[in-house]
Amino acid sequence: MKRYRLMFRGIRDTYYIVDTHTKKRESLGTNNAGEAERLLGIKNEAVQHVEMNLQIAQVYLQHSDPSLVGRSWADVMQKMASMKTGPTKERYEMAIKDPAFDLMRDRKLLETKSEHFLAVLQKGTVSTNVYLRRFHNFALGMQWLPWAVLPRLQWPTVKHKEKRAVTFEEYQRIIAREKNPEMNAYLRLLWHLGGSQSDVAALTADDVDWQSQSIAFNRKKTGVPVIISFGAEAAEILRTLPKTGYLFPRLARLHEKHRAKLFAKRIATLGISGISLHSFRYSWAERAKILGMEERHAMQALGHTSKALAR
Repeated sequence: MKRYRLMFRGIRDTYYIVDTHTKKRESLGTNNAGEAERLLGIKNEAVQHVEMNLQIAQVYLQHSDPSLVGRSWADVMQKMASMKTGPTKERYEMAIKDPAFDLMRDRKLLETKSEHFLAVLQKGTVSTNVYLRRFHNFALGMQWLPWAVLPRLQWPTVKHKEKRAVTFEEYQRIIAREKNPEMNAYLRLLWHLGGSQSDVAALTADDVDWQSQSIAFNRKKTGVPVIISFGAEAAEILRTLPKTGYLFPRLARLHEKHRAKLFAKRIATLGISGISLHSFRYSWAERAKILGMEERHAMQALGHTSKALAR
């Protein structure tokens, strides 16, 4: 079956071609039947050449890698997720379930066009944009794609929601409202230490060095070693916590998303919005900058190896 067919509209006395795949019409700009037939033949021949060239390319690629031709985006997603560990693996597995990816999940890599990506991006969210870029770059890096599906400059800009720190006034209100001793101590340590919610929840008594008044651990997300010094107020909080095992036994067992939900419910009762548990980390970083802390010390405390990310 030919890709394009001819249509005449008497209202405008003009010939059109109709794409049988997309159902879109395009004016040929002529009312001459012979000219219209000639232009129709050119369009169909051009498509045939493209499809033939793609088939030839697939034959060559199949000889170099038999699995290449049949590989779908679902294969790319699963392979990339399988190479991750811990919380990062969980985030990838969650991202893969994004309904927007259903538009291309079973599509073969070599049959993917830019309009397929654009349809996914239009249906999806900021997260869809971020992870589709990663899947695309992974496929290119693995040489599963012979060319980029969407040119770098044509990707829609990633626009994250505004992130802000917890203000001191909000911190005071949150602590005053929190009646659960473990959660109260946890939130206060987040404020004083600037650690991520998962890292602070997983702290143990062995991580605390009372002699140097510091806490040392490896970040769950990156494995980067972190050393944070603490002062008198943090020391007072630490003295109320268990002397062995986890400092926050109940919170340590909870998944990060459940801790986040607990916090969201608590601040909702106070009429506070626009912050999360991660916002305590921003607060610590802002105070460190205001107090003139050296960048290298702030990076060590935050567990960042990238200067750009720390800044």
